[in-house]
Amino acid sequence: MSPPHTRRAPYAVGDLVTGTSYVKSEDRPREQPEEITGRIVQVGSGWDGIDSAQAYVWVRLPSGRERHALICDIRTVTT
Repeated sequence: MSPPHTRRAPYAVGDLVTGTSYVKSEDRPREQPEEITGRIVQVGSGWDGIDSAQAYVWVRLPSGRERHALICDIRTVTT
């Protein structure tokens, strides 16, 4: 029996990324999406084809704060 096909996240912990943070609609009265650049510290849910449209990561900014970002809203920073 062959193993099931799984999709791997396109990003890994430690990757430097830039893009726009994600804020749930119910939180937008207090917080707005913002441009971010930082290192991925956690890869969230949405892999293996399960709600992959909402796959996300947590990004640590240079200030030390962490922001939530959808993978469709970020890209890798090349140096």
